Amino acid sequence: MYSSQSLYDGLVESGLIVPVGVPGIFGRGPVFEDVLARFDAYVTRIAKDDGAQKMMFPPTLDRKVFQKVEYMESFPQLSGVIYSFKGNERQALEIKSKGWEGLLTPTDCVLTPAACYPVYPSFTGTVGPEGRLVDMQNWVFRHEPSPEPTRMQAFRVREFVRVGTPDVVVAWRDMWLERGVKIMKSLGLPAKSDVASDPFFGRGGKILAENQRAAKLKFEVLVPVISEEKPTACCSFNWHQDHFGQLFSIKTPDGAVANTACLGFGMERVCMALFKHHGFDPQKWPDKVREVLWSS
Repeated sequence: MYSSQSLYDGLVESGLIVPVGVPGIFGRGPVFEDVLARFDAYVTRIAKDDGAQKMMFPPTLDRKVFQKVEYMESFPQLSGVIYSFKGNERQALEIKSKGWEGLLTPTDCVLTPAACYPVYPSFTGTVGPEGRLVDMQNWVFRHEPSPEPTRMQAFRVREFVRVGTPDVVVAWRDMWLERGVKIMKSLGLPAKSDVASDPFFGRGGKILAENQRAAKLKFEVLVPVISEEKPTACCSFNWHQDHFGQLFSIKTPDGAVANTACLGFGMERVCMALFKHHGFDPQKWPDKVREVLWSS
């Protein structure tokens, strides 16, 4: 039986997540974090010979990068801009009587809305003949308050970003799409892949989403967690073509604009899929699943 409420209640009652009073925001208990770390290690083992450069970024992004990728034009409903107090002492005294909302101004940072965004400025220039591959695990924020446990406002993504020629980038994307399905199935999850689109805003966004689907620029690995009819995306793959190459002046050795692609595992969603299909106690999970995740 699939139910958003029963999954949420089970996660809370088992101490796997800790409510904090805001929809889509919650703490993670030690067992949840252990499973997440073991899945992360599993992905690392799978990708160990890929030659990726490991990076890590904070959950904040330079506002100039945020503006350059035109996030507000495409997804204003998901954005999270950081405001802070920049007033004087007299204004600070007004906070208690007038409230602080009208006394705050935007800072130079926003909350990171996509795990791949922080890395693109580091690619500026000419990449080598083999391109570049970066491996990250970043916190992401998207303003989607919801009681549905897989619809989080703050979550982690294990992200790989590939840059190079179109042939290199697409071949890498296709290889990881097959790999992603195999990873999910090896964990006893009924996974499948499908063409997808991003949640572009407004009527114009519907056209962008249709074009994205038609060009097969985005795929997802889906697992039923809340619903069989609408399975949850646990892994996504985006081919950006030369979009970020143009924005950040990334070139291949022949002087052409580089292509980029990224793939991301939604770490909390993978964990929730495992708890949904195998139960809230990992000690009772199928032996084959435990062998995969608890192997050294």
